[in-house]
Amino acid sequence: MKTLKIIGIGFAVLISLVLIVAIFVPKEFVYEKTIVINAPVESVWSNTATLSAMDKWSPWNDHDPNMKKEMSGIDGTVGAKQSWDGAIVGVGSQTITKIQKPTLFETSLDFMKPHESHGKGYVKLVAYGNTTKATWGMSGSMPYPFNIMILFMNMEKSMGKDWDLGLSRLKKLSEK
Repeated sequence: MKTLKIIGIGFAVLISLVLIVAIFVPKEFVYEKTIVINAPVESVWSNTATLSAMDKWSPWNDHDPNMKKEMSGIDGTVGAKQSWDGAIVGVGSQTITKIQKPTLFETSLDFMKPHESHGKGYVKLVAYGNTTKATWGMSGSMPYPFNIMILFMNMEKSMGKDWDLGLSRLKKLSEK
C-alpha cells in the first residue's frame, strides 16, 4: 500500500511539473525556409499567386498522388479554397486570406484528419534586382497544456526535406 502511495505521489508531481513547465512554453510556432531565385519577383509571383500555381511545385502531391482535390471560389482571390482528402495526407483545406501583389500570398490551413489543427501558410517575396528571395512558411499555435509538445517538435526533421523540395521546384519553374 505504501508503494502505491509513493507511485501515486510521484505521478502527481510529474504531471504537476509538466503543467507548470507548459505555462512558460510559447503557444505559437513558426517554421520557414528561404531560397534565392534568379528571376524577377513578377516571375516568381506568377508561381505563387494562386492555389493551383502553388500546386505545381507542392511536395505534398508526391506523398499522396491519389488524393482527391476540390476547388471552390475564384482561385487567386481572397476566399478561394482548395480542399483535399487523401489516405496519406489526410483531410483538410487551404483558403486564401491575404494577397499583397507581388510580395505576400497567405492562406489559412485547416487540417481535419488525422489530427485537427489550424494554422497559417504563406509565401513572402522580396525583390533584389533581378533575383527574388522567396520565403515559404507556416505558423500556428497549440493550446495549453499541449503546447509543451513544441519543446519536442523537430520541424526541420519532419518537414525540412519537403520544404526544400518545394522551394527547389519553385526556383526551377520561376527560372525557366
